[in-house]
Amino acid sequence: MLRTRGLSKSFSGFPAVNEVDLSIRRGSVHALVGPNGAGKTTLFNLLTGFLKPSSGVIELDGHDVTGMRPEQIAQRGVARSFQITSLFEELTLREHVELALQGRDGQGHRFWSSEKSLRRYREETDHLLAEVDLASQAETPAGSLAYGQKRALELALALALSPRLLLLDEPTAGMGVEDVARTIDLIQRVRQDRTVVLVEHNMKVVGDLTDQVTVLQFGKILAEGPYEQVRNDPRVITAYLGESVA
Repeated sequence: MLRTRGLSKSFSGFPAVNEVDLSIRRGSVHALVGPNGAGKTTLFNLLTGFLKPSSGVIELDGHDVTGMRPEQIAQRGVARSFQITSLFEELTLREHVELALQGRDGQGHRFWSSEKSLRRYREETDHLLAEVDLASQAETPAGSLAYGQKRALELALALALSPRLLLLDEPTAGMGVEDVARTIDLIQRVRQDRTVVLVEHNMKVVGDLTDQVTVLQFGKILAEGPYEQVRNDPRVITAYLGESVA
């Protein structure tokens, strides 16, 4: 579904992503992992149009989307979450999702008439909040949510775009054990009929969720394959733990 060829991005001559050939199979959950500074988030930003590549090609469903703006890529069925939570603290969960649905349908510029126009989204909003286990808090201001619930709301906002490809940037970062378990369950449920790519540091999450793992180091692909194969690769052990351990 998603493929890159020779994808590179340099900052002041430093190659943050270096000649990456990546292939994401339709319907799979694919993890991008690696030590800090490996190029994971830069690669994510290239795939979603937030950065333009220095060289290389990005293809979505066989179509060249290299250099497209984020909104153009989103219109092709791609949605993403971000590493840092960003919500409107005073708006309710329902208002967040209804506004996301309005934006999806090209009505985002009509925010001044939103109260009337958003009623049409009530049923879909209820469904999306139920999908991430937040239906009972639909009228709650986002600012009063626990951290794990905020990440669940962000997932609902991404799903509001009806994506075929969902990119999640460290979806369990900063979570306690219970929230991590809930997030794993949520992603397992929302992956139906979707392709999911995630950046993740928690190897339990990677092991529980993914079909394929790509390990990055210094902007290059170090290893790739199923989780059990990758986790036992001496090159990966060295990258994470040092030469003496490997």
